Amino acid sequence: MKKIMVMGLGAQGSTIAKRLNEEPNVEEVICADYDRKAVDEMGKSLDKATPKQVNAKKLEDIVKAADGAELIVNALAPDFNMNVLDAAVKTGACYQDMASGPVGNEFVEAVKRIMARDDEFKKAGVSALINTGSAPGFANILTRESVDQLDSCDRIEIYVYDGIWSNKFIPFWWSPETAFGDMAAQPISYENGEFKLGNPFDNPVMMDFRGLGTRRMVDHEHEEPVTMGLLADKVLKGAKQVNFKYGGPGLEIAEYFYKMGLLSNNPVEVDGKEIIPMHLISKLTPPAPKYTDEIQEVIDQGMKSEEGAFLVRVEGKQNGRDVRIDSYANAPGLIDSFKMAGITHESYFTGQSAFLFTKMFVNNKISTTGVFPPEVLEAAERKYFFTEAAKLELTVDQFVERRLY
Repeated sequence: MKKIMVMGLGAQGSTIAKRLNEEPNVEEVICADYDRKAVDEMGKSLDKATPKQVNAKKLEDIVKAADGAELIVNALAPDFNMNVLDAAVKTGACYQDMASGPVGNEFVEAVKRIMARDDEFKKAGVSALINTGSAPGFANILTRESVDQLDSCDRIEIYVYDGIWSNKFIPFWWSPETAFGDMAAQPISYENGEFKLGNPFDNPVMMDFRGLGTRRMVDHEHEEPVTMGLLADKVLKGAKQVNFKYGGPGLEIAEYFYKMGLLSNNPVEVDGKEIIPMHLISKLTPPAPKYTDEIQEVIDQGMKSEEGAFLVRVEGKQNGRDVRIDSYANAPGLIDSFKMAGITHESYFTGQSAFLFTKMFVNNKISTTGVFPPEVLEAAERKYFFTEAAKLELTVDQFVERRLY
């Protein structure tokens, strides 16, 4: 029987905790957060929960709360990653997080400094699985599954399109501040052994998604090109290019704001007062609905559109011939996610994906030690992940195109 600690009880952390409560191999779920209300809610609703109020800025607080835990699931913002990693080492627990950065420094370095702790965790004999969720997370394991079918890999493209648009104005289905920050950041791509920085909203393409049609996509800052670039030769058949693109109504809004200077963190003077545009925009943007009644209100007011696409495209060689593998991940939309779990489509796909990685720890399906992202997981580990994902209605359709002659 396992004792698991979930650090951070927001949309994703609470989803993981609720799923763990249903796992027969889990004896206790330590539900930890600085927010007393969130902690108490979990304590009341889950019979396996041990609620603990924890200040993640204090290493000693995390260590004390995690005493006896075999796994610490870090569902906090990346700013806390190093502290929670330290706590895992001190307590001898395995570790799992959902994102690597940025955390106030250059994105590539933020990822590198976490992966640099590989030897430390190997010596401790424990695993630190980073970047779990939908993207990064599901996207990474799906990429490796496709690349393993090739003899060599030339290009990896990840496309995420979120076309949920409701009558109630909800531009983003996660934190607006995080969304605007990510979109205003310089996107990173990996090309021929080097990481390259682009400009926000660079390289727009009209992507023709199977079953959906053509949608506009642009370069977007994300972890996948970084970890995949760092591991290109080790697990991705020498991949030469890796890029991530995003699209959707929220992106279109953010792009207009960016071009107007409204996503800047540089103060501007307005009527004799200094205002930081990013702070103002983030403050005025409606937050994503979190609670059941808030989501129900959005659905009751009606949907304008509910569409999306999650595509991993891998190109390379197989038996000397050109091959392109398109893998589409399928997940419930907003209405179905709410019917199934009382949460949004964003929380469902990301939270359930993260839980699947947690479930692998719970059922001893991860044997690799050290620090690694999901693309490192081997065939048997990936098979377990996809099998369990299908039970949660997270499935994959794969289409292979080959040059015959």
